[in-house]
Amino acid sequence: MPLQDFSPLSRRQFLSRTAAGAVLGWGLSRSTFAADDEQKTPVNRKYPYIDMHTHVGTFYPGHELTADGLIELMDENGIEKAVLLPLVSPESTIYLQTNEDAIRNYKLYPDRLIPFCCIDPRCSTTNPKRYGHVAGVKGITELIQRYVDMGARGVGEHKVGLPFDHPQMMMLYEACSDLALPMLFHLDDIRSFDTPGLPRLENVLKAYPDLVLMGHAAGFWASISADATFEDFGRYPQIPTPTIPGGALDVLMEKYPNLYGDLSEPGGEKAIARDPEFGREFIIRRADQLVFGTDYLMADQKIPQFDLLDSLNLPDDVQYKIYRGNALKILKLEEENDS
Repeated sequence: MPLQDFSPLSRRQFLSRTAAGAVLGWGLSRSTFAADDEQKTPVNRKYPYIDMHTHVGTFYPGHELTADGLIELMDENGIEKAVLLPLVSPESTIYLQTNEDAIRNYKLYPDRLIPFCCIDPRCSTTNPKRYGHVAGVKGITELIQRYVDMGARGVGEHKVGLPFDHPQMMMLYEACSDLALPMLFHLDDIRSFDTPGLPRLENVLKAYPDLVLMGHAAGFWASISADATFEDFGRYPQIPTPTIPGGALDVLMEKYPNLYGDLSEPGGEKAIARDPEFGREFIIRRADQLVFGTDYLMADQKIPQFDLLDSLNLPDDVQYKIYRGNALKILKLEEENDS
């Protein structure tokens, strides 16, 4: 679908929906933060989590999360290892979280933290308009390789104000595919955006069948339901809201084994909680293509996924795959203990 098929947002709409709006309080609620007097106790589960989605640094003013703070949260909640995701695009955050910061924090806890790197495809050492697609891919590949040499194990959080299959985005996907690196992406109505049915995402899945793509955020998870609208891509569903079978996520996961769902942040939690019976069936049906994540951004953050997943009484094999097994496969890590 061509770019002009989208109705452009006004500057005021754009700013109200991007990180600028978030920093001013957009999307926050009292339940986002843990109560000061809440008693924190360690959680002991059968399978320690591997968390595919965390951040270190500042996202909301006054709520900085340090590497030490993240490790404390991990210890409190039975998380063995966590992926650190930088944020480098102007649409993703006001307080950038650099690749260098992710590498530096990883070196503080190399047995617990796994760094990804993040490349905005609009930034390249080679001008693709002048030299073409191949040269553009080469330039992006060189950028990513620098961080791979420093320890990066994947790319993300990919969160860019371009259509999901924009030509510059396709150069980034090709570079990731060539380097055999997984990518974790954000998809809503203005960042790495698509339309109902996710045709742009499908274009990428078709073009790069060996590229592991892990999706999250409101637009991605709205697509669990067949009645998702473009407006749903910019908001979270009310609880409860029936889920209509035949959504784009089921369709695409059935066709493309390289598509995974990241259960982090409100999008992943609400996609399951909106219709718990459907949500449980979806998790069991797609257990080979789902990964656990928190989207930790701040030290006093509550994560409803813990209680939600516990409440679903999932089979042991499903728990293992989602809590750690799929992550081990994607990150090419070995299981230390027998599952």
